[in-house]
Amino acid sequence: MIRVWFNHWFSTSYRLIELMKENEKEPVWVVGTNKEPNSVIRNVCDEWYEEPTTDGEAYVEDCIRFCREHKIDVFVPRRKMLDISKNRSKFDEIGVKVMADEYSRLELLMDKTCTYELFRDEGIVAVPEYCEAETAEEFESAYTQIKNQYGQVCVKFVFDEGGMSFRKIVEEENAFQMLKLYVSNSIPYQRYLEWLKSVESFGKLMIMPYLPGREISVDCLNTSHGLIAVPRYKGAARHEEIIYDDKILEMTEAIMKKVKLECPCNIQFKQKEDVPYLLEINTRMSGGLQMSCLATGVNIPNIALNKLLGRELPWSYEKKNKMVSYIELPQIIS
Repeated sequence: MIRVWFNHWFSTSYRLIELMKENEKEPVWVVGTNKEPNSVIRNVCDEWYEEPTTDGEAYVEDCIRFCREHKIDVFVPRRKMLDISKNRSKFDEIGVKVMADEYSRLELLMDKTCTYELFRDEGIVAVPEYCEAETAEEFESAYTQIKNQYGQVCVKFVFDEGGMSFRKIVEEENAFQMLKLYVSNSIPYQRYLEWLKSVESFGKLMIMPYLPGREISVDCLNTSHGLIAVPRYKGAARHEEIIYDDKILEMTEAIMKKVKLECPCNIQFKQKEDVPYLLEINTRMSGGLQMSCLATGVNIPNIALNKLLGRELPWSYEKKNKMVSYIELPQIIS
């Protein structure tokens, strides 16, 4: 039996855990921890515990202790992945395989500025123009420069996950109209500027042209049989299109050769005037990976698990465009 620990993953990892447990050679026993004790993923875990609340080195030590106490074979981290990767040798010493790439690669890719500069002169990979700002004054200057050159502006923090800090900057707002709509990621320039001025330090911001086209999320895994790369074109609703566009696949292959990631990852692009630009590289399984697995019939989480254990599973899929979607199913948690 393979004992696998998932620490504080998002709710869509429910299906990823199910896929990982579809293992032919031996059963997979999943241990889950989460800050939210009633997270729905507890229903697909075989054991369930409270997530350690410590941080930094103390959290790493807690993770090592947890692995020892629960006889973990494979650790699949999401929370504090960078700290865990930095200390991967400590997990190796106790016989625990960690599904995370080398620290130097993760550190570079978590910094979006470093990521963009890595591909700036590649030629094949299109990278959006950007300016950095660490003060409100620098933001004002960068905003004016990007707006004058490209029109619509957007911003996000250099260190961000899942686009949480992404905002589209607008000149004006209709306050009453906003009361009747879902909360969006658009924010008036003056309000954003006031918020920046209200704090002493806010870290690095990236100010970029807004890319109005479709978002493309490519789920990837390097294997001895070649690169698995499944491009999902996101729609306005829940449906997504699997489209094997040659340009996207060419850019994806160039990126994967450059960064040499060995664990499951996700590369995001955004289009502007039919040109796909690199947005970010997520060094973990994506929330939508289940869609790629369904569309191709390829079990990426299970292939990744076996690869980590030194077993290369065969896989193949037809590059046939498909439309996929999902539905919500109720779950009784307790």
